Amino acid sequence: MPDTYTPPAVWTPPQSTTGQFASINRPVAGATHDKALPVGEHPFQLYSLATPNGIKVTILFEELLERGHTGAEYDAWPVRINEGEQFGSGFVAINPNSKIPALVDRRGKEPVRVFESGAILLYLADAFADLLPQDPLARTEALNWLFWQMGAAPFLGGGFGHFYAYAPEKLQYPIDRYAMETKRQLDVLNRHLEARAYIAGAEYSIADIAIWSWYGKLVRGELYNAGEFLSVQDYTHVKRWADTIAQRPAVERGQRVNRTWGDEATQVPERHGPGDFA
Repeated sequence: MPDTYTPPAVWTPPQSTTGQFASINRPVAGATHDKALPVGEHPFQLYSLATPNGIKVTILFEELLERGHTGAEYDAWPVRINEGEQFGSGFVAINPNSKIPALVDRRGKEPVRVFESGAILLYLADAFADLLPQDPLARTEALNWLFWQMGAAPFLGGGFGHFYAYAPEKLQYPIDRYAMETKRQLDVLNRHLEARAYIAGAEYSIADIAIWSWYGKLVRGELYNAGEFLSVQDYTHVKRWADTIAQRPAVERGQRVNRTWGDEATQVPERHGPGDFA
Protein backbone atom coordinates (compact mmCIF):
# COMPACT_ATOMS: atom_id res chain seq x y z
CA MET A 1 0.00 0.00 0.00
CA PRO A 2 1.24 3.53 -0.66
CA ASP A 3 2.36 5.71 2.23
CA THR A 4 -0.41 8.23 1.56
CA TYR A 5 -3.87 8.03 0.05
CA THR A 6 -5.76 10.82 -1.66
CA PRO A 7 -9.50 10.06 -1.87
CA PRO A 8 -10.92 10.45 -5.37
CA ALA A 9 -13.80 12.80 -6.04
CA VAL A 10 -16.16 9.81 -6.33
CA TRP A 11 -15.44 6.53 -4.56
CA THR A 12 -15.70 3.29 -6.53
CA PRO A 13 -15.20 -0.25 -5.19
CA PRO A 14 -11.64 -1.57 -5.54
CA GLN A 15 -11.05 -4.12 -8.27
CA SER A 16 -9.69 -6.59 -5.74
CA THR A 17 -9.66 -6.74 -1.95
CA THR A 18 -7.86 -8.86 0.61
CA GLY A 19 -8.55 -9.84 4.17
CA GLN A 20 -10.66 -12.40 6.01
CA PHE A 21 -14.02 -10.90 5.01
CA ALA A 22 -13.14 -9.67 1.52
CA SER A 23 -15.34 -12.23 -0.23
CA ILE A 24 -18.53 -11.03 1.48
CA ASN A 25 -17.95 -7.28 1.53
CA ARG A 26 -20.02 -5.30 -0.97
CA PRO A 27 -21.45 -1.77 -1.20
CA VAL A 28 -25.08 -2.78 -1.81
CA ALA A 29 -27.81 -4.52 0.18
CA GLY A 30 -30.28 -7.24 -0.76
CA ALA A 31 -30.17 -10.96 -1.44
CA THR A 32 -27.53 -12.57 -3.62
CA HIS A 33 -29.29 -15.93 -3.94
CA ASP A 34 -32.56 -17.70 -3.19
CA LYS A 35 -32.54 -19.76 -0.03
CA ALA A 36 -35.46 -20.51 2.27
CA LEU A 37 -34.77 -20.69 5.98
CA PRO A 38 -35.44 -23.87 7.96
CA VAL A 39 -38.22 -23.78 10.56
CA GLY A 40 -38.33 -25.99 13.65
CA GLU A 41 -41.12 -26.88 16.06
CA HIS A 42 -40.60 -24.25 18.74
CA PRO A 43 -42.23 -20.80 19.00
CA PHE A 44 -38.96 -18.97 18.49
CA GLN A 45 -36.71 -19.47 15.48
CA LEU A 46 -33.24 -17.97 15.78
CA TYR A 47 -30.85 -17.60 12.84
CA SER A 48 -27.41 -16.73 14.11
CA LEU A 49 -23.79 -17.61 14.76
CA ALA A 50 -21.79 -17.70 18.01
CA THR A 51 -20.14 -14.30 17.56
CA PRO A 52 -20.26 -11.74 20.36
CA ASN A 53 -23.52 -10.36 18.96
CA GLY A 54 -24.95 -13.82 18.37
CA ILE A 55 -24.30 -15.23 21.84
CA LYS A 56 -26.20 -12.38 23.47
CA VAL A 57 -29.46 -13.93 22.32
CA THR A 58 -28.62 -17.58 22.98
CA ILE A 59 -27.41 -16.70 26.48
CA LEU A 60 -30.69 -14.87 27.13
CA PHE A 61 -32.76 -17.81 25.88
CA GLU A 62 -30.82 -20.20 28.11
CA GLU A 63 -31.21 -17.88 31.10
CA LEU A 64 -34.97 -17.65 30.53
CA LEU A 65 -35.30 -21.43 30.29
CA GLU A 66 -33.21 -21.90 33.43
CA ARG A 67 -35.54 -19.50 35.25
CA GLY A 68 -38.53 -21.66 34.38
CA HIS A 69 -39.91 -19.92 31.28
CA THR A 70 -40.81 -23.02 29.30
CA GLY A 71 -42.37 -20.85 26.60
CA ALA A 72 -38.89 -19.66 25.69
CA GLU A 73 -37.97 -22.91 23.96
CA TYR A 74 -36.26 -22.13 20.67
CA ASP A 75 -34.66 -23.58 17.57
CA ALA A 76 -31.30 -22.07 16.67
CA TRP A 77 -30.00 -22.41 13.13
CA PRO A 78 -26.45 -21.48 12.11
CA VAL A 79 -25.92 -18.74 9.54
CA ARG A 80 -22.37 -19.10 8.24
CA ILE A 81 -21.52 -15.49 7.58
CA ASN A 82 -18.09 -16.25 6.11
CA GLU A 83 -19.88 -18.17 3.38
CA GLY A 84 -22.39 -15.39 2.68
CA GLU A 85 -25.46 -17.23 4.02
CA GLN A 86 -26.74 -13.95 5.47
CA PHE A 87 -27.41 -12.83 1.90
CA GLY A 88 -29.90 -15.61 1.20
CA SER A 89 -33.41 -14.43 0.34
CA GLY A 90 -34.99 -16.00 3.41
CA PHE A 91 -32.58 -14.32 5.78
CA VAL A 92 -32.80 -10.94 4.06
CA ALA A 93 -36.59 -11.11 4.45
CA ILE A 94 -36.08 -11.25 8.22
CA ASN A 95 -33.19 -8.80 8.42
CA PRO A 96 -32.74 -6.50 5.41
CA ASN A 97 -29.40 -5.46 6.91
CA SER A 98 -28.03 -9.02 6.46
CA LYS A 99 -26.47 -9.24 9.92
CA ILE A 100 -26.87 -11.91 12.57
CA PRO A 101 -28.70 -12.49 14.85
CA ALA A 102 -32.26 -12.49 13.51
CA LEU A 103 -35.31 -13.90 15.27
CA VAL A 104 -38.80 -14.95 14.21
CA ASP A 105 -41.50 -15.16 16.90
CA ARG A 106 -44.16 -17.58 15.65
CA ARG A 107 -46.40 -17.57 18.74
CA GLY A 108 -49.16 -15.45 17.20
CA LYS A 109 -51.29 -15.61 14.08
CA GLU A 110 -48.62 -13.79 12.09
CA PRO A 111 -44.84 -14.28 12.50
CA VAL A 112 -42.98 -11.34 13.99
CA ARG A 113 -39.45 -10.61 12.83
CA VAL A 114 -36.95 -9.02 15.21
CA PHE A 115 -33.46 -8.01 14.17
CA GLU A 116 -30.52 -6.24 15.84
CA SER A 117 -29.24 -7.99 18.96
CA GLY A 118 -30.26 -5.22 21.36
CA ALA A 119 -33.79 -5.16 19.95
CA ILE A 120 -34.04 -8.94 20.36
CA LEU A 121 -32.85 -8.78 23.98
CA LEU A 122 -35.39 -6.09 24.81
CA TYR A 123 -38.18 -7.91 22.94
CA LEU A 124 -37.60 -11.17 24.83
CA ALA A 125 -37.12 -9.51 28.21
CA ASP A 126 -40.44 -7.72 27.78
CA ALA A 127 -42.15 -10.85 26.43
CA PHE A 128 -41.27 -12.81 29.57
CA ALA A 129 -41.14 -9.89 32.03
CA ASP A 130 -37.74 -11.04 33.24
CA LEU A 131 -34.08 -10.03 33.21
CA LEU A 132 -35.06 -6.39 32.88
CA PRO A 133 -36.01 -4.48 36.05
CA GLN A 134 -39.67 -3.59 36.38
CA ASP A 135 -39.02 -0.48 38.45
CA PRO A 136 -38.99 2.44 35.97
CA LEU A 137 -35.75 3.96 37.25
CA ALA A 138 -33.89 0.66 37.32
CA ARG A 139 -35.29 -0.27 33.91
CA THR A 140 -34.06 3.03 32.48
CA GLU A 141 -30.60 2.44 33.91
CA ALA A 142 -30.45 -1.03 32.35
CA LEU A 143 -31.55 0.37 28.99
CA ASN A 144 -28.98 3.18 29.26
CA TRP A 145 -26.26 0.56 29.35
CA LEU A 146 -27.85 -1.75 26.78
CA PHE A 147 -27.83 1.07 24.25
CA TRP A 148 -24.37 2.16 25.40
CA GLN A 149 -23.15 -1.27 24.33
CA MET A 150 -24.93 -1.09 21.00
CA GLY A 151 -23.25 2.23 20.23
CA ALA A 152 -19.85 1.45 21.75
CA ALA A 153 -19.13 -2.06 20.48
CA PRO A 154 -18.58 -1.09 16.81
CA PHE A 155 -15.43 0.70 17.97
CA LEU A 156 -14.29 -2.54 19.61
CA GLY A 157 -15.41 -4.94 16.87
CA GLY A 158 -15.37 -3.17 13.54
CA GLY A 159 -12.66 -0.78 14.71
CA PHE A 160 -10.10 -2.33 17.05
CA GLY A 161 -10.88 -5.96 16.26
CA HIS A 162 -10.76 -5.45 12.52
CA PHE A 163 -7.47 -3.58 12.36
CA TYR A 164 -5.75 -5.53 15.16
CA ALA A 165 -6.85 -9.06 14.24
CA TYR A 166 -8.33 -9.23 10.74
CA ALA A 167 -6.94 -6.53 8.46
CA PRO A 168 -4.48 -7.89 5.87
CA GLU A 169 -1.85 -5.39 7.00
CA LYS A 170 -1.04 -4.01 10.47
CA LEU A 171 -1.38 -0.24 10.35
CA GLN A 172 -0.37 1.76 13.41
CA TYR A 173 -2.73 4.71 13.05
CA PRO A 174 -6.05 2.80 13.12
CA ILE A 175 -4.78 0.33 15.75
CA ASP A 176 -3.71 3.21 18.00
CA ARG A 177 -6.96 5.05 17.34
CA TYR A 178 -9.23 2.15 18.23
CA ALA A 179 -7.05 0.76 21.05
CA MET A 180 -7.31 4.15 22.74
CA GLU A 181 -11.10 4.16 22.41
CA THR A 182 -11.41 0.55 23.57
CA LYS A 183 -9.37 1.29 26.68
CA ARG A 184 -11.45 4.38 27.36
CA GLN A 185 -14.60 2.26 27.20
CA LEU A 186 -13.08 -0.34 29.52
CA ASP A 187 -12.30 2.47 31.96
CA VAL A 188 -15.93 3.65 31.74
CA LEU A 189 -17.05 0.16 32.74
CA ASN A 190 -14.38 -0.24 35.41
CA ARG A 191 -15.39 2.96 37.17
CA HIS A 192 -19.08 2.07 36.89
CA LEU A 193 -18.64 -1.45 38.31
CA GLU A 194 -16.48 -0.40 41.23
CA ALA A 195 -19.51 -0.10 43.52
CA ARG A 196 -21.96 -2.40 41.70
CA ALA A 197 -22.36 -6.13 41.40
CA TYR A 198 -23.98 -5.83 37.97
CA ILE A 199 -24.33 -3.20 35.30
CA ALA A 200 -27.75 -1.90 36.40
CA GLY A 201 -27.08 -2.36 40.14
CA ALA A 202 -27.89 -5.41 42.23
CA GLU A 203 -29.80 -7.30 39.53
CA TYR A 204 -28.35 -9.28 36.64
CA SER A 205 -30.05 -8.11 33.45
CA ILE A 206 -29.93 -8.01 29.67
CA ALA A 207 -27.48 -5.12 30.00
CA ASP A 208 -24.98 -7.52 31.58
CA ILE A 209 -25.57 -10.10 28.85
CA ALA A 210 -25.03 -7.57 26.07
CA ILE A 211 -21.90 -6.01 27.55
CA TRP A 212 -20.36 -9.27 28.77
CA SER A 213 -20.57 -10.79 25.30
CA TRP A 214 -18.07 -8.20 24.08
CA TYR A 215 -16.19 -6.62 26.97
CA GLY A 216 -16.41 -9.54 29.39
CA LYS A 217 -14.93 -11.88 26.84
CA LEU A 218 -12.29 -9.28 26.00
CA VAL A 219 -10.99 -8.98 29.57
CA ARG A 220 -11.06 -12.76 29.95
CA GLY A 221 -8.69 -13.09 26.98
CA GLU A 222 -11.33 -14.69 24.74
CA LEU A 223 -11.58 -11.99 22.09
CA TYR A 224 -8.93 -11.12 19.47
CA ASN A 225 -6.14 -12.53 21.69
CA ALA A 226 -5.62 -8.92 22.72
CA GLY A 227 -5.61 -9.12 26.51
CA GLU A 228 -1.90 -8.46 26.95
CA PHE A 229 -1.89 -5.74 24.29
CA LEU A 230 -4.71 -3.84 26.05
CA SER A 231 -3.46 -4.56 29.61
CA VAL A 232 -6.89 -5.87 30.55
CA GLN A 233 -5.64 -6.93 34.00
CA ASP A 234 -5.76 -3.25 34.97
CA TYR A 235 -9.58 -3.25 34.81
CA THR A 236 -10.05 -5.19 38.03
CA HIS A 237 -13.75 -4.46 38.54
CA VAL A 238 -14.60 -5.43 34.98
CA LYS A 239 -12.58 -8.62 35.39
CA ARG A 240 -14.38 -9.53 38.65
CA TRP A 241 -17.77 -8.94 37.03
CA ALA A 242 -16.81 -10.85 33.88
CA ASP A 243 -15.55 -13.87 35.80
CA THR A 244 -18.72 -13.98 37.90
CA ILE A 245 -20.97 -14.02 34.83
CA ALA A 246 -18.82 -16.61 33.05
CA GLN A 247 -19.63 -19.10 35.83
CA ARG A 248 -23.37 -19.04 35.09
CA PRO A 249 -24.50 -22.34 33.50
CA ALA A 250 -26.76 -20.54 31.01
CA VAL A 251 -23.82 -18.41 29.86
CA GLU A 252 -21.73 -21.52 29.29
CA ARG A 253 -24.50 -23.15 27.27
CA GLY A 254 -25.40 -20.02 25.34
CA GLN A 255 -21.86 -19.64 24.04
CA ARG A 256 -21.96 -23.13 22.53
CA VAL A 257 -25.11 -22.61 20.46
CA ASN A 258 -24.47 -21.99 16.74
CA ARG A 259 -20.75 -22.43 17.33
CA THR A 260 -19.19 -24.14 14.30
CA TRP A 261 -15.47 -23.87 15.09
CA GLY A 262 -12.97 -24.80 17.79
CA ASP A 263 -13.04 -27.81 20.08
CA GLU A 264 -15.89 -30.11 19.10
CA ALA A 265 -16.99 -30.31 22.74
CA THR A 266 -17.77 -26.57 22.66
CA GLN A 267 -19.94 -26.78 19.55
CA VAL A 268 -23.71 -27.03 19.30
CA PRO A 269 -24.16 -25.92 15.67
CA GLU A 270 -27.94 -26.37 15.83
CA ARG A 271 -29.99 -26.20 18.99
CA HIS A 272 -33.48 -27.72 19.13
CA GLY A 273 -33.75 -28.79 22.77
CA PRO A 274 -31.83 -29.24 26.04
CA GLY A 275 -30.60 -32.64 24.92
CA ASP A 276 -28.40 -31.02 22.29
CA PHE A 277 -25.95 -30.05 25.03
CA ALA A 278 -25.35 -33.63 26.12
